[in-house]
Parts: sequence; structure tokens; C-alpha cells
Amino acid sequence: MTGKLHSIETMGLVDGPGIRTVFFLQGCPLRCLYCHNPDSQSFKGEKTITTEEVVALASRYKSYYKASGGGVTFSGGEPLMQGEFVLEAFKALKAEGITTCVDTSGYGQMAYYQAIFQVTDHILLDIKHPREEMHKEITGLDMSGIRNFIQEVSKGFDGTVTIRHVMVPGYSDSSEIIEEILDIIEPIQKKVDKIDILPYHKAGTEKYSQLNIPYQLETVPAMNQDRAGIFEKEINEKLNARKKKTLSRIA
Repeated sequence: MTGKLHSIETMGLVDGPGIRTVFFLQGCPLRCLYCHNPDSQSFKGEKTITTEEVVALASRYKSYYKASGGGVTFSGGEPLMQGEFVLEAFKALKAEGITTCVDTSGYGQMAYYQAIFQVTDHILLDIKHPREEMHKEITGLDMSGIRNFIQEVSKGFDGTVTIRHVMVPGYSDSSEIIEEILDIIEPIQKKVDKIDILPYHKAGTEKYSQLNIPYQLETVPAMNQDRAGIFEKEINEKLNARKKKTLSRIA
């Protein structure tokens, strides 16, 4: 199997547990206003990689994975738009004892989801916005993809999910939005280990001028990191409270 590749990071520390080899696949159906890799959106990338090459490269770092609890992450773009390739690569990695993680926005080839879940240890799920109209403004698409993905995860994934949300001033920096994100992920909350609030930043905006693409958030300031941290604390406290409430009802 051959996949379309954007780039590779061999010692990643933020895309899943431990030290990870991160394969950024090419192509994404979303057009997020704050995307810091707009060059990864097109499906016409020229680089390719085979399943065998993925395994060969990842295997060089097994000692780091073992020491840190790490492994391989497929990110993007949107990796699940190359569902068959992700499935075959993850099968091959698992056969080598390497743990797997997929970083997704929940918009991919749905026919492959359940099979991919069987060979995936961890999911990083990006929630762009919990409100339909704002989600469409930010990404260009409605919320049917993310809602369907969450339902599929609730039915067939036994691993751990980390939720990530890029908080943009004026778009999602409020306690009301925090509650609505929790409502969206309610079907899978028992699988969620934590929620990361990622402060919106301006890094990568120069790529837009290089690609001759207008940057639509030019006037929006970067999110204050301390303020984002306050929201992160709030949302995780509320997540844990909801989990406890659910457990008490079951008991």
C-alpha cells in the first residue's frame, strides 16, 4: 500500500503519548481558518510512502517508544481520508509491537473506521467548534462528519481518546462553549482521558502569503496562554464531574 505523504517528524512529543514518530499525510477536506499547514490540504501532494517504509522507519525508534510509552501517530491533513492505507499501515505496525495513534478531525472514509479502530490504541480528536454555524464558518463544512465519527467511536473503539480544541478569541473562549463541547463528546466521555485547550497562535501565517491564500483571521489576536489554561482546567474539571455522575447512576 502507498499513501500520500506531507512530512515526517521522528521525535514528536505532542501528538500522542510518549515519544512518537509522526507521519503527516497529505490532503484534508476541511479548510480551517487557522490551519497552520495549509500546504497539507490539497490531495495532489507529490510525496508517497509505502507501508513497508512506515514500518522500517518507525522500527528504528522502538527503544524510545518502550522507554516513554510512545509509538506512531498518523496525522495530517486528515489521515482518515486515506483509510485503506492507514488500516494496512497500522496492522503492520501492530504486528511489530508498535502502538498506534490517529490524529483526526473526524472527517474521513467512514467505511474504514471500525477496522481502523481495531488496530488503534489512541485517538486525538479535534473538536473545531460545537455550534453548527460556527463550525461551518471555521472549517467550511457542517458537523455531520464529526457527529458520525463520535457515534462510530462510541460503538467500536476500546482505546483512549484525547480531545483537542483550538481556542480562538471571539469564537470559542467562553464557558458556554466549554459546556457545549462536553455535550458533543458525551457519547464517548468514558473513553476520554483529558481535553487539551490549544491557544490559537499566529505561527505559520507566512505560509498563506507564500501560497497566495488570504489569511482570514489576520485581525484576530493570539489567544492568551494563561487564559487558555484556565479554560482547560475548567473543562477537565467538568468532564470529570460528568464522568462521576454517570458512574453514580450506573452504581
